[in-house]
Amino acid sequence: MKAAQQSGRPRVPAWLRALIPAVLIVVWLGVAGVGGPYFGRVDEVSSNDQTSYLPASADATRVAALQARFSGSDAVPAIVLYVRRGGLSKGDLWAITTQAKTFGALRGVGAASPPIGSRDGEAAEVFVPIADDSDLPSSVQRLREHIAADPPPGLTAYVTGPAGFTADLVDAFGGIDGILLLVALLAVFVILIVVYRSPLLPVLVLGTATFALCASILTVWWLAKTGVVQLNGQVQGILFILVIGAATDYSLLYVSRYREALRDDERRWIATWVALRGAFLPILASGGTVIVGLLCLLFSDLNTNKALGPVASIGIAFALLAALTLLPSLLLAFGRVAFWPVRPAFGSAHPRLTGPDARGLWPRVGRAIAARPRTIWVISTLVLLAASAGALQLKANGVPQSALILSHSEARDGQRALGDHFPGGSGSPAVIVGPEDELQGLTDAMLDTSGVSALSVIVKDSPTGARVTRDGIQPGASRAAPAPMVVDGDVMLQATLTHAADSMAAEQTVRALRSAVTGVDSGALVGGVTATAIDSDDASIHDRNTIIPVVLVVILIILMLLLRAVLAPVLLVLTVVLSFAASMGVSALVFDHVLGFAGADPAVPLYGFVFLVALGIDYNIFLMTRVREESLLHGTRGGILRGLAATGGVITSAGLVLAATFAALGVIPILFLVQIAFIVAFGVLLDTLVVRSLLVPALAYDIGRASWWPSRLWRDNGGHPDARGHGAHAAAPRTRRPEPIGSATDGSAAE
Repeated sequence: MKAAQQSGRPRVPAWLRALIPAVLIVVWLGVAGVGGPYFGRVDEVSSNDQTSYLPASADATRVAALQARFSGSDAVPAIVLYVRRGGLSKGDLWAITTQAKTFGALRGVGAASPPIGSRDGEAAEVFVPIADDSDLPSSVQRLREHIAADPPPGLTAYVTGPAGFTADLVDAFGGIDGILLLVALLAVFVILIVVYRSPLLPVLVLGTATFALCASILTVWWLAKTGVVQLNGQVQGILFILVIGAATDYSLLYVSRYREALRDDERRWIATWVALRGAFLPILASGGTVIVGLLCLLFSDLNTNKALGPVASIGIAFALLAALTLLPSLLLAFGRVAFWPVRPAFGSAHPRLTGPDARGLWPRVGRAIAARPRTIWVISTLVLLAASAGALQLKANGVPQSALILSHSEARDGQRALGDHFPGGSGSPAVIVGPEDELQGLTDAMLDTSGVSALSVIVKDSPTGARVTRDGIQPGASRAAPAPMVVDGDVMLQATLTHAADSMAAEQTVRALRSAVTGVDSGALVGGVTATAIDSDDASIHDRNTIIPVVLVVILIILMLLLRAVLAPVLLVLTVVLSFAASMGVSALVFDHVLGFAGADPAVPLYGFVFLVALGIDYNIFLMTRVREESLLHGTRGGILRGLAATGGVITSAGLVLAATFAALGVIPILFLVQIAFIVAFGVLLDTLVVRSLLVPALAYDIGRASWWPSRLWRDNGGHPDARGHGAHAAAPRTRRPEPIGSATDGSAAE
């Protein structure tokens, strides 16, 4: 008992040693049992409506709220387009009219408008309101199936418009619950099999990650249900990947510590206690840094970015909790059997970390760094700077709605056909709200705006409104001009644009419209599909310019507190920023010249920065925490070589796992997710294999103990001399010393 107290290990009764892990395993099983079914219910609290993610003060948001009051419903318009090359006959128009009358009998589908013919006589469009609820995609699918079951002979039909695009977007996100998780888990399982050479251990690690995800989904679902956070497909997909990747990374670090402890102690309980003491602080510091970085997204104006912060932070918190409670309990229960067939034998020798006799890749890398540190970090920096130049070609100012979906989309095909026969913005007009007594002034201002093809005003009992010209509201079939609908003194007009609603030309037109109508009345608002895209892009650019500096400052402060130094944290942050810039440069070249993407959302650089900086700092924390501990005993340069050799294997494995999980996002055919998948996967590999393996250790080795300025380690360097060659050929201690609590990993990683 006395020996146990002196070693800092608590004496715990045998029954409690069995009860604690059993209770933890049962609790996690209960959480997984309750949370598992919520995977299939995320769509109940999720929305892919872009307007709902804008700030409440945005013009497009305010107009969207007013549209329901003018129309009397919150229906989303779909456009059914019929096309016959060579021209529509009278029989075609009769068949279209007859079929359109049947649409209202479908669940979720409202009464359709009469068909409107194109000027070239080859097409007709029908406006169909679709109920704006969670069943909208199903309603659109019913409409498409109804048309396909009895199509007018010889005509090609498309269901497009805002409702069609929303349905196709939801369908593209449909693989998140199934194929995304399957691909991610399979990729991680293969990597873990190669790393551990054990069939059981990967199952325990992936089980830990999956249970963490179940707890995350359960928590996030109820937060979304009560309106605390907003969910959409992209936030959901990122949550899945982030939890699987982070939980696996933290588990890798704990497993490494536990395997080493089993060599030093035959008793599983003591080995678990030692492993927890060694892994707790670095894992907590790493996860805490990621959480704080993600919470910086709360400064966002765009609600989708603001939602990702707490949602992803919840996922990281459960990944931490599972890696430090569930996995230790499982490994305590299985002991050395978990590592079969390569079991860590009690009393087996530890691998040497440095010296000419040290074997393995990472000791060799350390010897190369010790020989030419300045050459290595200068060349690494120049290569990263050259790659960063490509970032100047990144077109992150928004993409057309039709480019968001990379798979088949009937709405996209229909929109192209619509633009061939009607004004490009037909079916997705700009919506203007202004005072009734300024109707004529607003009309003149809008008709004077280049890019406006036609103008209508909302009237009662008309789904398309009444046409408005400089001469006023035009009479319809009744030969009497209808009165505009007035709500709280305002009228609503719809401007059909010459260009497609999701084009850059349409955005220029809407910006010009906003200037024109506010010149008539400062309270006039412009909304609609194009305005929503403009407001979203503007908010994303604001978020990018605001949040990136905040994340850098916050992470820098955390590193200074963790390493108790100033210079080393500054250098670490600079290397991670350089790694991010290089990743964006290579990504821009791939997106433009290999994959041929139309551009990128303004939020892509922001998401890439937050993930790469937070996760890149993770690996630097693992490395430099160990380097600092080793430096206290072996001097700075010796500590760098030992820390690199000790952390090399496990951090590289963690980087491969995280890159593989983010790469899995590429199976979802959404442009934003595919771009994030490539940027983060490539960036993590670059950071793991170049920045953390070569640049950081070589730079720190060249600078020497000045890296720790102004801490005590800089002043006395742990009582050791710090000559340039120190540690390169130093013999390892004959007996292994106890690992310090703050140690990030151990010598087993060098195997």
